[in-house]
Amino acid sequence: MSYSGDMYTSSSYRKIFGDAPRRVPVGSSPSRVTVSYRSGPQQQHRTYGSPSPMITSSSYRTKLASSRGGGFQSMPDTVDLTQTTAITNELKIIRTNEKEQLQGLNDRFVTFIEKVHNLEQHNKVLEAEVALLRQRHNEPSRLHDLYEQEIREMRARVEELTHEKSQMHLDCVQMNEALERVREKLDEETRLRKEAENSLKGYRKDVDDATLSRLELEKKVESLLDEIAFLRKVHEEELQELQSSLQAAQVSVEMDVSKPDLAVALKDIRAQYESLSARNQQQAEEWYHSKFTTVTEAAARNNDALKQTKDELFEYRRQLQARTLEIEAMRAHNEALERQLAEMEGHHNNEIGELQDTIQQLESALRSTKGEMSRHLREYQDLLNVKMALDIEIAAYRKLLEGEECRLSTVGGGMLQSAYSYPSSRTYALSTYRKVEAKPETEEEEEQEEEEEEKEEEEGEEEEEGGEEEEEEEEQEDEKEKEKVDEKKEKEEKKSPKEQKENEKEKEKEKEKEKEKEKEKEKKSDSKSEKGDNNKGEKAAEVKSK
Repeated sequence: MSYSGDMYTSSSYRKIFGDAPRRVPVGSSPSRVTVSYRSGPQQQHRTYGSPSPMITSSSYRTKLASSRGGGFQSMPDTVDLTQTTAITNELKIIRTNEKEQLQGLNDRFVTFIEKVHNLEQHNKVLEAEVALLRQRHNEPSRLHDLYEQEIREMRARVEELTHEKSQMHLDCVQMNEALERVREKLDEETRLRKEAENSLKGYRKDVDDATLSRLELEKKVESLLDEIAFLRKVHEEELQELQSSLQAAQVSVEMDVSKPDLAVALKDIRAQYESLSARNQQQAEEWYHSKFTTVTEAAARNNDALKQTKDELFEYRRQLQARTLEIEAMRAHNEALERQLAEMEGHHNNEIGELQDTIQQLESALRSTKGEMSRHLREYQDLLNVKMALDIEIAAYRKLLEGEECRLSTVGGGMLQSAYSYPSSRTYALSTYRKVEAKPETEEEEEQEEEEEEKEEEEGEEEEEGGEEEEEEEEQEDEKEKEKVDEKKEKEEKKSPKEQKENEKEKEKEKEKEKEKEKEKEKKSDSKSEKGDNNKGEKAAEVKSK
Protein backbone atom coordinates (compact mmCIF):
# COMPACT_ATOMS: atom_id res chain seq x y z
CA MET A 1 0.00 0.00 0.00
CA SER A 2 1.57 3.28 -1.11
CA TYR A 3 1.17 6.42 0.93
CA SER A 4 1.87 9.21 -1.51
CA GLY A 5 1.55 12.89 -0.86
CA ASP A 6 -1.17 13.30 -3.49
CA MET A 7 -3.53 10.74 -1.92
CA TYR A 8 -3.04 11.44 1.76
CA THR A 9 -3.49 15.07 2.62
CA SER A 10 -5.08 16.50 5.71
CA SER A 11 -8.53 16.13 4.13
CA SER A 12 -7.96 12.59 2.77
CA TYR A 13 -9.54 10.98 5.81
CA ARG A 14 -12.57 13.24 5.49
CA LYS A 15 -12.81 12.40 1.77
CA ILE A 16 -12.76 8.67 2.54
CA PHE A 17 -14.61 8.38 5.87
CA GLY A 18 -16.45 11.68 5.96
CA ASP A 19 -16.32 14.46 8.52
CA ALA A 20 -16.83 14.09 12.21
CA PRO A 21 -20.41 13.57 13.30
CA ARG A 22 -22.20 16.86 12.81
CA ARG A 23 -25.31 16.35 14.83
CA VAL A 24 -26.88 13.68 16.92
CA PRO A 25 -30.62 14.43 16.85
CA VAL A 26 -32.62 12.78 19.54
CA GLY A 27 -36.39 12.67 19.67
CA SER A 28 -38.84 11.63 22.27
CA SER A 29 -38.38 7.98 21.29
CA PRO A 30 -34.62 7.11 21.37
CA SER A 31 -35.03 3.88 19.53
CA ARG A 32 -32.99 4.96 16.46
CA VAL A 33 -29.95 7.23 16.26
CA THR A 34 -28.93 8.86 12.96
CA VAL A 35 -25.41 10.22 12.46
CA SER A 36 -24.75 12.17 9.27
CA TYR A 37 -21.26 12.45 7.73
CA ARG A 38 -20.29 14.91 5.12
CA SER A 39 -18.25 13.65 2.15
CA GLY A 40 -18.05 15.90 -0.85
CA PRO A 41 -21.15 17.63 -2.09
CA GLN A 42 -23.48 14.85 -0.92
CA GLN A 43 -24.30 13.81 2.60
CA GLN A 44 -24.30 10.22 3.82
CA HIS A 45 -26.55 9.18 6.67
CA ARG A 46 -25.54 6.24 8.80
CA THR A 47 -28.23 4.87 11.06
CA TYR A 48 -27.46 2.90 14.16
CA GLY A 49 -30.06 0.94 16.06
CA SER A 50 -33.10 -1.15 15.35
CA PRO A 51 -35.55 -0.33 12.58
CA SER A 52 -37.93 1.46 14.87
CA PRO A 53 -39.60 4.73 13.92
CA MET A 54 -36.67 6.89 12.71
CA ILE A 55 -36.08 10.46 13.78
CA THR A 56 -33.90 12.50 11.42
CA SER A 57 -32.60 16.00 11.73
CA SER A 58 -35.31 17.39 9.42
CA SER A 59 -38.13 15.69 11.33
CA TYR A 60 -36.63 16.85 14.58
CA ARG A 61 -36.45 20.41 13.28
CA THR A 62 -40.11 20.29 12.22
CA LYS A 63 -41.01 18.94 15.62
CA LEU A 64 -39.00 21.64 17.30
CA ALA A 65 -40.68 24.23 15.13
CA SER A 66 -44.06 22.83 15.99
CA SER A 67 -43.08 22.70 19.65
CA ARG A 68 -41.96 26.32 19.42
CA GLY A 69 -45.15 27.36 17.74
CA GLY A 70 -47.66 25.37 19.71
CA GLY A 71 -45.71 24.24 22.77
CA PHE A 72 -45.13 20.73 23.95
CA GLN A 73 -47.98 18.27 23.89
CA SER A 74 -49.10 16.87 27.13
CA MET A 75 -47.66 13.51 28.15
CA PRO A 76 -50.01 10.76 29.23
CA ASP A 77 -50.34 10.33 32.90
CA THR A 78 -50.00 6.57 32.81
CA VAL A 79 -47.02 4.54 31.61
CA ASP A 80 -47.35 1.18 29.86
CA LEU A 81 -44.85 -1.43 31.13
CA THR A 82 -44.69 -3.14 27.73
CA GLN A 83 -43.56 0.13 26.17
CA THR A 84 -40.91 0.57 28.84
CA THR A 85 -39.60 -2.99 28.31
CA ALA A 86 -39.54 -2.42 24.54
CA ILE A 87 -37.69 0.84 25.09
CA THR A 88 -35.17 -0.85 27.39
CA ASN A 89 -34.68 -3.66 24.87
CA GLU A 90 -34.14 -1.13 22.11
CA LEU A 91 -31.70 0.73 24.33
CA LYS A 92 -29.81 -2.52 24.97
CA ILE A 93 -29.73 -3.25 21.25
CA ILE A 94 -28.50 0.27 20.61
CA ARG A 95 -25.82 -0.16 23.27
CA THR A 96 -24.67 -3.47 21.78
CA ASN A 97 -24.62 -2.00 18.26
CA GLU A 98 -22.72 1.02 19.48
CA LYS A 99 -20.23 -1.24 21.28
CA GLU A 100 -19.75 -3.27 18.11
CA GLN A 101 -19.31 -0.10 16.09
CA LEU A 102 -16.91 1.22 18.71
CA GLN A 103 -14.97 -2.05 18.55
CA GLY A 104 -14.87 -1.77 14.77
CA LEU A 105 -13.64 1.80 15.02
CA ASN A 106 -11.07 0.72 17.61
CA ASP A 107 -9.91 -2.07 15.30
CA ARG A 108 -9.60 0.39 12.45
CA PHE A 109 -7.77 2.76 14.74
CA VAL A 110 -5.41 -0.06 15.78
CA THR A 111 -4.75 -0.88 12.12
CA PHE A 112 -4.04 2.79 11.45
CA ILE A 113 -1.71 2.92 14.45
CA GLU A 114 0.08 -0.24 13.24
CA LYS A 115 0.44 1.32 9.81
CA VAL A 116 1.82 4.46 11.39
CA HIS A 117 4.28 2.39 13.47
CA ASN A 118 5.33 0.44 10.38
CA LEU A 119 5.78 3.66 8.47
CA GLU A 120 7.79 5.10 11.35
CA GLN A 121 10.02 2.02 11.37
CA HIS A 122 10.36 2.22 7.59
CA ASN A 123 11.16 5.90 7.97
CA LYS A 124 13.84 5.06 10.55
CA VAL A 125 15.32 2.51 8.17
CA LEU A 126 15.28 5.09 5.39
CA GLU A 127 16.86 7.66 7.72
CA ALA A 128 19.59 5.16 8.58
CA GLU A 129 20.15 4.52 4.86
CA VAL A 130 20.21 8.26 4.24
CA ALA A 131 22.73 8.67 7.07
CA LEU A 132 24.89 5.94 5.53
CA LEU A 133 24.62 7.57 2.12
CA ARG A 134 25.51 10.91 3.66
CA GLN A 135 28.50 9.34 5.34
CA ARG A 136 29.52 7.83 2.02
CA HIS A 137 28.93 11.17 0.36
CA ASN A 138 30.83 12.94 3.13
CA GLU A 139 33.68 10.42 2.95
CA PRO A 140 34.48 10.06 -0.73
CA SER A 141 38.11 10.69 0.10
CA ARG A 142 38.55 7.08 1.21
CA LEU A 143 37.62 5.72 -2.20
CA HIS A 144 39.54 8.56 -3.77
CA ASP A 145 42.55 7.71 -1.60
CA LEU A 146 42.27 4.05 -2.56
CA TYR A 147 42.05 4.96 -6.23
CA GLU A 148 44.90 7.42 -5.84
CA GLN A 149 47.00 4.77 -4.07
CA GLU A 150 46.29 2.27 -6.82
CA ILE A 151 47.07 4.91 -9.44
CA ARG A 152 50.32 5.72 -7.64
CA GLU A 153 51.22 2.02 -7.56
CA MET A 154 50.45 1.69 -11.24
CA ARG A 155 52.49 4.81 -11.97
CA ALA A 156 55.36 3.42 -9.90
CA ARG A 157 55.06 0.16 -11.84
CA VAL A 158 55.05 2.10 -15.10
CA GLU A 159 58.10 4.06 -13.96
CA GLU A 160 59.85 0.80 -13.03
CA LEU A 161 59.00 -0.64 -16.42
CA THR A 162 60.21 2.51 -18.15
CA HIS A 163 63.39 2.36 -16.06
CA GLU A 164 63.82 -1.31 -16.97
CA LYS A 165 63.12 -0.41 -20.58
CA SER A 166 65.75 2.34 -20.50
CA GLN A 167 68.17 -0.06 -18.77
CA MET A 168 67.48 -2.67 -21.43
CA HIS A 169 67.99 -0.02 -24.06
CA LEU A 170 71.33 0.92 -22.49
CA ASP A 171 72.29 -2.76 -22.27
CA CYS A 172 71.31 -3.17 -25.90
CA VAL A 173 73.40 -0.13 -26.83
CA GLN A 174 76.32 -1.52 -24.83
CA MET A 175 75.88 -4.89 -26.52
CA ASN A 176 75.84 -3.20 -29.89
CA GLU A 177 79.00 -1.29 -28.97
CA ALA A 178 80.66 -4.50 -27.76
CA LEU A 179 79.52 -6.18 -30.95
CA GLU A 180 81.03 -3.35 -32.97
CA ARG A 181 84.28 -3.68 -31.01
CA VAL A 182 84.28 -7.43 -31.57
CA ARG A 183 83.63 -6.87 -35.24
CA GLU A 184 86.48 -4.35 -35.41
CA LYS A 185 88.74 -6.79 -33.58
CA LEU A 186 87.64 -9.54 -35.93
CA ASP A 187 88.39 -7.32 -38.91
CA GLU A 188 91.80 -6.50 -37.39
CA GLU A 189 92.52 -10.18 -36.81
CA THR A 190 91.44 -11.07 -40.32
CA ARG A 191 93.67 -8.29 -41.60
CA LEU A 192 96.59 -9.62 -39.52
CA ARG A 193 95.83 -13.12 -40.73
CA LYS A 194 95.87 -11.92 -44.31
CA GLU A 195 99.16 -10.09 -43.65
CA ALA A 196 100.58 -13.24 -42.05
CA GLU A 197 99.41 -15.30 -45.01
CA ASN A 198 100.92 -12.74 -47.37
CA SER A 199 104.20 -12.75 -45.41
CA LEU A 200 104.06 -16.54 -45.38
CA LYS A 201 103.64 -16.48 -49.12
CA GLY A 202 106.63 -14.13 -49.32
CA TYR A 203 108.65 -16.42 -47.09
CA ARG A 204 107.68 -19.37 -49.22
CA LYS A 205 108.79 -17.43 -52.26
CA ASP A 206 112.08 -16.65 -50.51
CA VAL A 207 112.47 -20.35 -49.67
CA ASP A 208 111.80 -21.22 -53.27
CA ASP A 209 114.32 -18.61 -54.37
CA ALA A 210 116.82 -19.97 -51.83
CA THR A 211 116.27 -23.50 -53.06
CA LEU A 212 116.71 -22.30 -56.63
CA SER A 213 119.88 -20.43 -55.73
CA ARG A 214 121.11 -23.50 -53.82
CA LEU A 215 120.43 -25.66 -56.83
CA GLU A 216 122.24 -23.16 -59.04
CA LEU A 217 125.17 -23.08 -56.63
CA GLU A 218 125.19 -26.86 -56.53
CA LYS A 219 125.23 -26.86 -60.30
CA LYS A 220 128.04 -24.30 -60.24
CA VAL A 221 129.96 -26.44 -57.73
CA GLU A 222 129.47 -29.50 -59.91
CA SER A 223 130.58 -27.57 -62.99
CA LEU A 224 133.61 -26.25 -61.08
CA LEU A 225 134.42 -29.75 -59.89
CA ASP A 226 134.07 -31.02 -63.43
CA GLU A 227 136.26 -28.18 -64.64
CA ILE A 228 138.83 -28.95 -61.92
CA ALA A 229 138.77 -32.60 -62.89
CA PHE A 230 139.12 -31.65 -66.55
CA LEU A 231 142.03 -29.29 -65.77
CA ARG A 232 143.68 -32.00 -63.69
CA LYS A 233 143.22 -34.42 -66.50
CA VAL A 234 144.61 -31.91 -69.01
CA HIS A 235 147.46 -31.11 -66.66
CA GLU A 236 148.23 -34.80 -66.19
CA GLU A 237 148.06 -35.34 -69.92
CA GLU A 238 150.41 -32.41 -70.45
CA LEU A 239 152.72 -33.81 -67.79
CA GLN A 240 152.62 -37.20 -69.39
CA GLU A 241 153.32 -35.66 -72.81
CA LEU A 242 156.18 -33.71 -71.34
CA GLN A 243 157.57 -36.79 -69.59
CA SER A 244 157.18 -38.81 -72.76
CA SER A 245 158.86 -36.13 -74.82
CA LEU A 246 161.57 -35.94 -72.26
CA GLN A 247 162.03 -39.68 -72.22
CA ALA A 248 161.96 -39.76 -76.01
CA ALA A 249 164.58 -37.08 -76.44
CA GLN A 250 166.68 -38.43 -73.57
CA VAL A 251 168.30 -35.13 -73.49
CA SER A 252 169.79 -34.18 -70.30
CA VAL A 253 170.45 -30.66 -69.93
CA GLU A 254 172.34 -29.69 -67.01
CA MET A 255 172.03 -26.14 -66.06
CA ASP A 256 173.45 -24.08 -63.23
CA VAL A 257 170.25 -22.55 -62.28
CA SER A 258 167.60 -24.48 -60.44
CA LYS A 259 164.74 -25.60 -62.68
CA PRO A 260 161.18 -24.87 -61.64
CA ASP A 261 159.22 -27.51 -59.83
CA LEU A 262 155.96 -27.82 -61.85
CA ALA A 263 154.52 -30.48 -59.66
CA VAL A 264 154.70 -28.20 -56.66
CA ALA A 265 153.08 -25.37 -58.63
CA LEU A 266 150.35 -27.66 -59.78
CA LYS A 267 149.87 -28.85 -56.24
CA ASP A 268 149.62 -25.25 -55.07
CA ILE A 269 147.14 -24.42 -57.79
CA ARG A 270 145.17 -27.55 -57.00
CA ALA A 271 145.21 -26.73 -53.31
CA GLN A 272 144.06 -23.18 -54.00
CA TYR A 273 141.22 -24.35 -56.21
CA GLU A 274 140.22 -27.03 -53.72
CA SER A 275 140.28 -24.57 -50.83
CA LEU A 276 138.30 -22.07 -52.91
CA SER A 277 135.72 -24.67 -53.90
CA ALA A 278 135.53 -25.98 -50.33
CA ARG A 279 135.16 -22.48 -49.02
CA ASN A 280 132.44 -21.68 -51.60
CA GLN A 281 130.69 -24.97 -50.90
CA GLN A 282 130.84 -24.35 -47.17
CA GLN A 283 129.53 -20.80 -47.57
CA ALA A 284 126.75 -22.02 -49.80
CA GLU A 285 125.82 -24.75 -47.35
CA GLU A 286 125.96 -22.32 -44.44
CA TRP A 287 123.81 -19.77 -46.30
CA TYR A 288 121.42 -22.53 -47.31
CA HIS A 289 121.22 -23.87 -43.77
CA SER A 290 120.75 -20.38 -42.30
CA LYS A 291 118.09 -19.53 -44.84
CA PHE A 292 116.38 -22.87 -44.31
CA THR A 293 116.42 -22.44 -40.53
CA THR A 294 115.08 -18.87 -40.78
CA VAL A 295 112.38 -19.98 -43.20
CA THR A 296 111.43 -22.95 -41.03
CA GLU A 297 111.38 -20.76 -37.92
CA ALA A 298 109.28 -18.16 -39.72
CA ALA A 299 106.96 -20.90 -40.98
CA ALA A 300 106.66 -22.31 -37.44
CA ARG A 301 105.98 -18.86 -36.06
CA ASN A 302 103.47 -18.18 -38.78
CA ASN A 303 101.82 -21.56 -38.17
CA ASP A 304 101.53 -20.78 -34.45
CA ALA A 305 100.16 -17.33 -35.21
CA LEU A 306 97.79 -18.83 -37.76
CA LYS A 307 96.63 -21.43 -35.29
CA GLN A 308 96.20 -18.76 -32.63
CA THR A 309 94.31 -16.54 -35.04
CA LYS A 310 92.14 -19.50 -36.04
CA ASP A 311 91.40 -20.20 -32.37
CA GLU A 312 90.67 -16.53 -31.73
CA LEU A 313 88.48 -16.40 -34.82
CA PHE A 314 86.57 -19.46 -33.64
CA GLU A 315 86.20 -17.89 -30.16
CA TYR A 316 85.05 -14.61 -31.69
CA ARG A 317 82.54 -16.42 -33.83
CA ARG A 318 81.23 -18.25 -30.78
CA GLN A 319 81.01 -14.98 -28.80
CA LEU A 320 79.31 -13.32 -31.77
CA GLN A 321 76.70 -16.08 -31.91
CA ALA A 322 76.18 -15.83 -28.13
CA ARG A 323 75.85 -12.03 -28.37
CA THR A 324 73.40 -12.31 -31.25
CA LEU A 325 71.35 -14.81 -29.25
CA GLU A 326 71.44 -12.49 -26.22
CA ILE A 327 70.41 -9.55 -28.39
CA GLU A 328 67.51 -11.54 -29.82
CA ALA A 329 66.49 -12.60 -26.30
CA MET A 330 66.73 -8.99 -25.12
CA ARG A 331 64.66 -7.84 -28.07
CA ALA A 332 62.03 -10.49 -27.34
CA HIS A 333 62.04 -9.52 -23.65
CA ASN A 334 61.80 -5.84 -24.58
CA GLU A 335 58.88 -6.56 -26.90
CA ALA A 336 57.20 -8.62 -24.16
CA LEU A 337 57.70 -5.77 -21.68
CA GLU A 338 56.29 -3.28 -24.18
CA ARG A 339 53.28 -5.54 -24.77
CA GLN A 340 52.85 -5.96 -21.01
CA LEU A 341 53.11 -2.20 -20.56
CA ALA A 342 50.50 -1.62 -23.26
CA GLU A 343 48.24 -4.26 -21.70
CA MET A 344 48.69 -2.71 -18.25
CA GLU A 345 47.92 0.73 -19.63
CA GLY A 346 44.81 -0.61 -21.35
CA HIS A 347 43.78 -2.47 -18.20
CA HIS A 348 44.44 0.64 -16.15
CA ASN A 349 42.38 2.75 -18.55
CA ASN A 350 39.58 0.17 -18.42
CA GLU A 351 39.69 0.17 -14.62
CA ILE A 352 39.58 3.98 -14.60
CA GLY A 353 36.55 3.87 -16.94
CA GLU A 354 34.86 1.25 -14.75
CA LEU A 355 35.58 3.29 -11.63
CA GLN A 356 34.18 6.39 -13.28
CA ASP A 357 31.09 4.38 -14.28
CA THR A 358 30.71 3.13 -10.71
CA ILE A 359 31.14 6.69 -9.42
CA GLN A 360 28.44 7.87 -11.81
CA GLN A 361 26.20 4.98 -10.76
CA LEU A 362 26.78 5.81 -7.10
CA GLU A 363 26.03 9.44 -7.78
CA SER A 364 22.84 8.51 -9.63
CA ALA A 365 21.93 6.13 -6.77
CA LEU A 366 22.63 8.93 -4.32
CA ARG A 367 20.41 11.28 -6.29
CA SER A 368 17.66 8.67 -6.47
CA THR A 369 17.98 7.96 -2.75
CA LYS A 370 17.82 11.69 -2.06
CA GLY A 371 14.65 11.88 -4.15
CA GLU A 372 13.23 8.85 -2.37
CA MET A 373 14.21 10.35 0.96
CA SER A 374 12.43 13.61 0.16
CA ARG A 375 9.43 11.65 -1.10
CA HIS A 376 9.37 9.51 2.03
CA LEU A 377 9.72 12.63 4.15
CA ARG A 378 6.75 14.15 2.36
CA GLU A 379 4.80 10.92 2.81
CA TYR A 380 5.80 10.80 6.45
CA GLN A 381 4.69 14.39 6.93
CA ASP A 382 1.41 13.63 5.19
CA LEU A 383 0.95 10.57 7.39
CA LEU A 384 1.71 12.68 10.44
CA ASN A 385 -0.92 15.14 9.29
CA VAL A 386 -3.36 12.26 8.75
CA LYS A 387 -2.43 10.85 12.15
CA MET A 388 -3.05 14.21 13.80
CA ALA A 389 -6.38 14.52 12.01
CA LEU A 390 -7.24 10.97 13.09
CA ASP A 391 -6.23 11.76 16.67
CA ILE A 392 -8.47 14.82 16.60
CA GLU A 393 -11.36 12.86 15.11
CA ILE A 394 -10.83 10.00 17.57
CA ALA A 395 -10.90 12.47 20.44
CA ALA A 396 -14.10 13.92 18.97
CA TYR A 397 -15.52 10.41 18.65
CA ARG A 398 -14.53 9.65 22.21
CA LYS A 399 -16.23 12.81 23.46
CA LEU A 400 -19.32 12.07 21.40
CA LEU A 401 -19.44 8.47 22.63
CA GLU A 402 -18.97 9.54 26.22
CA GLY A 403 -21.67 12.15 25.81
CA GLU A 404 -23.89 9.59 24.10
CA GLU A 405 -23.34 7.08 26.91
CA CYS A 406 -24.11 9.74 29.49
CA ARG A 407 -27.14 10.78 27.49
CA LEU A 408 -28.33 7.19 27.11
CA SER A 409 -27.84 6.54 30.80
CA THR A 410 -29.74 9.70 31.61
CA VAL A 411 -32.34 9.02 28.91
CA GLY A 412 -32.83 5.40 30.12
CA GLY A 413 -33.63 6.60 33.59
CA GLY A 414 -35.50 9.62 32.34
CA MET A 415 -37.85 7.68 30.04
CA LEU A 416 -39.20 5.80 33.06
CA GLN A 417 -39.77 9.10 34.75
CA SER A 418 -40.94 10.97 31.61
CA ALA A 419 -44.57 10.72 32.65
CA TYR A 420 -43.74 12.26 35.97
CA SER A 421 -41.11 14.81 34.86
CA TYR A 422 -42.32 16.88 31.95
CA PRO A 423 -39.95 19.80 32.62
CA SER A 424 -36.86 17.55 32.23
CA SER A 425 -37.91 16.54 28.72
CA ARG A 426 -38.50 20.14 27.88
CA THR A 427 -35.02 21.13 29.06
CA TYR A 428 -33.48 18.20 27.13
CA ALA A 429 -35.27 19.24 23.95
CA LEU A 430 -34.09 22.79 24.40
CA SER A 431 -30.49 21.62 24.98
CA THR A 432 -30.53 19.45 21.85
CA TYR A 433 -32.03 22.31 19.87
CA ARG A 434 -29.21 24.55 21.07
CA LYS A 435 -26.66 21.91 20.07
CA VAL A 436 -28.19 21.64 16.62
CA GLU A 437 -28.09 25.40 16.19
CA ALA A 438 -24.46 25.54 17.41
CA LYS A 439 -23.21 22.84 14.96
CA PRO A 440 -23.16 24.87 11.74
CA GLU A 441 -20.70 27.34 13.29
CA THR A 442 -18.30 24.51 14.09
CA GLU A 443 -18.67 23.24 10.51
CA GLU A 444 -17.72 26.61 9.10
CA GLU A 445 -14.67 26.70 11.39
CA GLU A 446 -13.67 23.23 10.25
CA GLU A 447 -13.94 24.28 6.61
CA GLN A 448 -11.76 27.30 7.30
CA GLU A 449 -9.22 25.08 9.06
CA GLU A 450 -9.19 22.70 6.11
CA GLU A 451 -8.58 25.56 3.68
CA GLU A 452 -5.73 26.87 5.85
CA GLU A 453 -4.19 23.39 6.06
CA GLU A 454 -4.40 22.96 2.29
CA LYS A 455 -2.70 26.35 1.78
CA GLU A 456 0.07 25.41 4.21
CA GLU A 457 0.56 22.07 2.47
CA GLU A 458 0.80 23.79 -0.91
CA GLU A 459 3.40 26.19 0.53
CA GLY A 460 5.36 23.24 1.97
CA GLU A 461 5.26 21.45 -1.42
CA GLU A 462 6.47 24.62 -3.16
CA GLU A 463 9.34 24.87 -0.66
CA GLU A 464 10.23 21.21 -1.25
CA GLU A 465 10.15 21.73 -5.03
CA GLY A 466 12.43 24.75 -4.62
CA GLY A 467 14.77 22.65 -2.46
CA GLU A 468 14.77 19.91 -5.12
CA GLU A 469 15.62 22.48 -7.81
CA GLU A 470 18.48 23.76 -5.66
CA GLU A 471 19.72 20.19 -5.17
CA GLU A 472 19.60 19.58 -8.93
CA GLU A 473 21.58 22.79 -9.54
CA GLU A 474 24.14 21.72 -6.94
CA GLU A 475 24.42 18.28 -8.55
CA GLN A 476 24.98 19.88 -11.96
CA GLU A 477 27.71 22.08 -10.47
CA ASP A 478 29.30 18.99 -8.88
CA GLU A 479 29.26 17.19 -12.24
CA LYS A 480 30.92 20.19 -13.93
CA GLU A 481 33.59 20.28 -11.23
CA LYS A 482 34.19 16.54 -11.67
CA GLU A 483 34.58 16.98 -15.43
CA LYS A 484 37.12 19.74 -14.78
CA VAL A 485 38.96 17.48 -12.35
CA ASP A 486 39.07 14.66 -14.96
CA GLU A 487 40.46 17.05 -17.56
CA LYS A 488 43.09 18.22 -15.10
CA LYS A 489 44.02 14.59 -14.38
CA GLU A 490 44.51 13.87 -18.10
CA LYS A 491 46.70 16.96 -18.41
CA GLU A 492 48.68 16.05 -15.31
CA GLU A 493 49.47 12.56 -16.63
CA LYS A 494 51.28 14.20 -19.53
CA LYS A 495 53.33 16.52 -17.30
CA SER A 496 56.72 16.06 -15.63
CA PRO A 497 57.15 14.72 -12.03
CA LYS A 498 57.72 18.21 -10.59
CA GLU A 499 54.56 19.53 -12.18
CA GLN A 500 52.71 16.42 -11.00
CA LYS A 501 53.80 17.10 -7.41
CA GLU A 502 52.61 20.70 -7.69
CA ASN A 503 49.34 19.50 -9.16
CA GLU A 504 48.93 17.00 -6.32
CA LYS A 505 49.30 19.85 -3.83
CA GLU A 506 46.69 21.85 -5.74
CA LYS A 507 44.44 18.77 -5.73
CA GLU A 508 44.71 18.48 -1.97
CA LYS A 509 43.73 22.15 -1.64
CA GLU A 510 40.78 21.60 -3.98
CA LYS A 511 39.72 18.54 -1.96
CA GLU A 512 39.73 20.61 1.21
CA LYS A 513 37.63 23.27 -0.53
CA GLU A 514 35.19 20.61 -1.76
CA LYS A 515 34.89 19.19 1.76
CA GLU A 516 34.13 22.67 3.09
CA LYS A 517 31.51 23.16 0.35
CA GLU A 518 29.92 19.79 1.19
CA LYS A 519 29.82 20.71 4.87
CA GLU A 520 28.13 24.01 4.00
CA LYS A 521 25.62 22.16 1.80
CA GLU A 522 24.87 19.72 4.61
CA LYS A 523 24.41 22.59 7.02
CA LYS A 524 22.04 24.27 4.56
CA SER A 525 20.07 21.04 4.04
CA ASP A 526 19.94 20.43 7.80
CA SER A 527 18.78 24.00 8.41
CA LYS A 528 16.13 23.59 5.68
CA SER A 529 14.95 20.29 7.17
CA GLU A 530 14.90 21.85 10.64
CA LYS A 531 12.92 24.80 9.31
CA GLY A 532 10.51 22.42 7.59
CA ASP A 533 10.17 20.35 10.76
CA ASN A 534 9.63 23.50 12.82
CA ASN A 535 7.03 24.75 10.36
CA LYS A 536 5.32 21.37 10.37
CA GLY A 537 5.43 21.26 14.18
CA GLU A 538 3.97 24.75 14.35
CA LYS A 539 1.25 23.75 11.89
CA ALA A 540 0.50 20.63 13.91
CA ALA A 541 0.37 22.68 17.10
CA GLU A 542 -1.98 25.16 15.43
CA VAL A 543 -4.17 22.28 14.22
CA LYS A 544 -4.22 20.78 17.71
CA SER A 545 -5.01 24.14 19.29
CA LYS A 546 -7.82 24.66 16.76
